[in-house]
Amino acid sequence: MSRAAGVLRDAGRVGTASARCSSPRVGPGPRPPACAPRRDPWPSSPASRMSIQSELFKTFAREEAMRRSKISIIGTGSVGMACAISILLKGLGDELALVDANDQLVQGETMDLQHGSPFARMPSIVLVVSNPVDILTYVAWKLSDLAPNRVLGSGCNLDTARFRVLLGQRLGVHSESCHGWVLGEHGDSSVPVWSGVTVAGVPLRSLNKHLGAKGDPEAWGRVHQGVVASAYQIIRMKGYTSWAIGLSIADLAESILRNLRRVHPISTRVKGLYGISKDVFLSIPCVLGENGVAEHVRVPLSADEEAGLQKSADALWGIQKDLQF
Repeated sequence: MSRAAGVLRDAGRVGTASARCSSPRVGPGPRPPACAPRRDPWPSSPASRMSIQSELFKTFAREEAMRRSKISIIGTGSVGMACAISILLKGLGDELALVDANDQLVQGETMDLQHGSPFARMPSIVLVVSNPVDILTYVAWKLSDLAPNRVLGSGCNLDTARFRVLLGQRLGVHSESCHGWVLGEHGDSSVPVWSGVTVAGVPLRSLNKHLGAKGDPEAWGRVHQGVVASAYQIIRMKGYTSWAIGLSIADLAESILRNLRRVHPISTRVKGLYGISKDVFLSIPCVLGENGVAEHVRVPLSADEEAGLQKSADALWGIQKDLQF
């Protein structure tokens, strides 16, 4: 493979295979410092706080302070470069590396980004984007020799964003005011968590107990059908998807590189959760920071939703079990 590295690092050192240039940051203000994950600005009794935390989160990895950040993008096609430009526009990372089998393409893209970097301005974490993302995240973990918290897939991060957008369109409110999750296997068999959909803290199932189910008189299940169909619609109209996944990946990279500890539905190792005994990667809500996945959020699921996750796990394991490393 050919590699063009260091698009965003060290002024005065410019080359081809290892090209470096200065990259002033754009955007409002300087890069914020990493947050202190355990500092609580709201006073409360230690006993009650720890009780809530222990019930809500399942610790996935011990967190360690990280320093400089480097992002590597493998593949410089439409999706890879959409990820690259989205990351640049957010001002993430100290160094951006592009890797591709096409030597001319990667050098051309590197030069183009270098020339634009004056206007734009990692810890060892593997973020898998290519499909089938859940299986490839498992493969990447097996081959990388990294701890499972440091290998994650984009999973249902974009599916969840689409879900909230379509909910907002139907309700006539902004998508940021709609809270709901799409979990499980990325793609057609993903699981919409209708039991947890809220607007302004109001559970929609308190207003319609059949929300999203077969007997739903308002047919809210079409929202999830729209989520699944949307990628196919975009591919039919423009030939591929790129911008939404690029922005989604930049969103995940921002949480990692700025240690934001935001919760994302990403593909992570789920063995032992929700009755899953197979060693598979599926999307569940995860606290994401500079060490990768820090904690899994214990989201209560209905019996049907949990069964959907288990069905996805069995299907993935049916493919994975014969892989040899």
